[in-house]
Amino acid sequence: MITSDSDLPPRLGSLTFHGPLSEARATRLIERLAATGPADVLDIGCGWGELLLRVLEVAPAAKGAGIDINAEDLARGRALAEARGLADRVEFVEESALGTDRGPVDAILCLGSSQALCDPEQPHDPAAALRELRRLLRPGGRVVLGEGFWQRTPTDEELAGMWPGAATGDHYLLGDLVDLAIEAGFRPAWIETASADEWEEFESGYRYDTEVWLAAHPDHPLAAETRERVDRQRATWLNGYRQVLGIAYLTLVAVA
Repeated sequence: MITSDSDLPPRLGSLTFHGPLSEARATRLIERLAATGPADVLDIGCGWGELLLRVLEVAPAAKGAGIDINAEDLARGRALAEARGLADRVEFVEESALGTDRGPVDAILCLGSSQALCDPEQPHDPAAALRELRRLLRPGGRVVLGEGFWQRTPTDEELAGMWPGAATGDHYLLGDLVDLAIEAGFRPAWIETASADEWEEFESGYRYDTEVWLAAHPDHPLAAETRERVDRQRATWLNGYRQVLGIAYLTLVAVA
């Protein structure tokens, strides 16, 4: 059976940011970053680059580059840039961030994307990602890093409910994560973490459009596959990492 794009389940249309980030927190992050007057901003694993575009709106002298490997998200970012009159100050590029030569820059956004800086054949290594971020920044430059951390050490039962192969070594406790940033050549200018409300808005928004689509198309050829995927995603949150996995937003300053 041939289906048109309009027949397919929508993807992430109800999300402003691809992560547990409120409008209020985003505004504060942007204001602190833009206050330094960056000339160039790099967004690693940018998705559709909503935060990057907002930085450029309040830092009119800055130019930006967003890199990602998801062509659909990048196309959404280009359309948003065009609609906001920012197309001449930003580029969205489909490329890997591993070993990128797009530095040094004044500011970096890396929200939930530090794995893009690590060897995909090895376990995720936040320490290696932090060293890469330091390499890509000029002295005194800033990075806003969104990184997962354990709010407490998860139990075996909780780990079993998370993603396949989940282990305590997948993330650090917050204090250990900040220590890694300092060891990599940063000072932690601001430390904050996503709230329960931000998590719930993100998790529900992540699936909202698809859940509504499933309710309206229970017999669609793709319904069974989509339902299984969404039910599995929801279960890993509710039965696994909810109130265990946190997201830290660290504003880090590169030591001269």
